[in-house]
Amino acid sequence: MISQLPDSIQIKEVGPRDGLQNEKEFVRTEDKVRWINMLSKTGVKEIEYSSFVHPKWVPALSDAREVGRRIERHPDVRYSALIPNMKGLEFALEAGIDGASVFMSASETHNKKNINKTIDETYPVLREVIAEAKSAGKHVTGYISTVFDCPYEGAISPEKVLDVCETLYEFGVDDVSLGDTIGTAVPLQVETLLQTILRTFPPHKIIMHYHDTRGMAIANIMKSMEYGITRFDSSVGGLGGCPYAPGAAGNIATNDVLYLMHQMGIQTGIDEQKLQEASFFIQKKLGKELPSKNLAYATAQLS
Repeated sequence: MISQLPDSIQIKEVGPRDGLQNEKEFVRTEDKVRWINMLSKTGVKEIEYSSFVHPKWVPALSDAREVGRRIERHPDVRYSALIPNMKGLEFALEAGIDGASVFMSASETHNKKNINKTIDETYPVLREVIAEAKSAGKHVTGYISTVFDCPYEGAISPEKVLDVCETLYEFGVDDVSLGDTIGTAVPLQVETLLQTILRTFPPHKIIMHYHDTRGMAIANIMKSMEYGITRFDSSVGGLGGCPYAPGAAGNIATNDVLYLMHQMGIQTGIDEQKLQEASFFIQKKLGKELPSKNLAYATAQLS
């Protein structure tokens, strides 16, 4: 275990994809574009801006190609998207992605619910997508969902998660993002999983993706940093939720992660004020208060 906390961390902003995918209120394309352009100016290094899953499954992101064509590309930002298969990759490459995010679950049942395939049936699809994306010169991240608990199967063994990691790395991914999809993990589970994963892979190849259903995401980020993890997915305002994980709340709020890091002297390269402005914008467009504690405080200060 590495007990010394890092000097800096890197955040991938997943609000435009993971944040909006479960929203019933469709955000207009021009508003998505304006919002992503605002996020591009915050200092964040990667924005997962949409999903190229079939529109009937994720109607909130049915305009992925149009959004990709219209956003203003900042030279210091990687623009990535969720890619389910070769057809999705074809559309994504046309829209100008910099990075491809492939996805599957460590849980057999959740994988079937989410992708409509078994884990073994999913591997050949992802192998082809990863190979094609890499040949096109794109960065590839492998998302692994339900790495701690599954809403259908319960606890998932770290060894099962390691098996999926090893397979995705064999296929050629650049890194993997380990997802607490239903937001039930506590620091002891994080410790147990990372002790297993880090015996095989170095910390810089691992991204942690925490949902905040039980309010444990910040504690889990702290525990992850103790193990040398410095890369985290988060979502503006705490937007998010998985349509195939009943009861799952949103991702950890980028706003709250920034407050924690900056108060501890850990650099993120992100401007909190600009991030808050982007948060106010999407909060207004959705017509509801977002769950971020830091955003709620900032909103109260304005009233």
